[in-house]
Amino acid sequence: MNKQKSNVNLYKEILSYAVILILAVLLSAHLSVVVSGSMEPSFYRGDIVATENVDTYGIQEFNPYTDVNVNDVVVYNAKWYSEPVIHRVIDIQQINGSKYYIIKGDNNEVQDPYPVSPDQIKSKVIKIGDSLLIIPKLGYITLLFRGL
Repeated sequence: MNKQKSNVNLYKEILSYAVILILAVLLSAHLSVVVSGSMEPSFYRGDIVATENVDTYGIQEFNPYTDVNVNDVVVYNAKWYSEPVIHRVIDIQQINGSKYYIIKGDNNEVQDPYPVSPDQIKSKVIKIGDSLLIIPKLGYITLLFRGL
């Protein structure tokens, strides 16, 4: 009887570790570390923003062609910067028959150098009401490891 109870406890422990690992992988896919002050005072360097993604392991959480609006904060692959950029959509335009987003950091004087196509958008920051979902300062650990 003790051996059977011990096996059940072992299976429960293994299952709990598996659940923790799965949750960690899913959460890490939905968090982005802020690397600059371009969005101050909305959020700051070292903050972590929670996002919904265009594609998370094959699951589409939103459509960048139809579900991005003016005032949304998006994460996109910029043509002018090597890392993903987290900035706010300030306008939506049709250019040569295609949809493009005009994007700008809240703390920047001018908009980003190039219009952004929906294909460049990878995620958008989650809002609760009118507030962005942010974890303050915790991203500094990542910035230190990455040397940023």
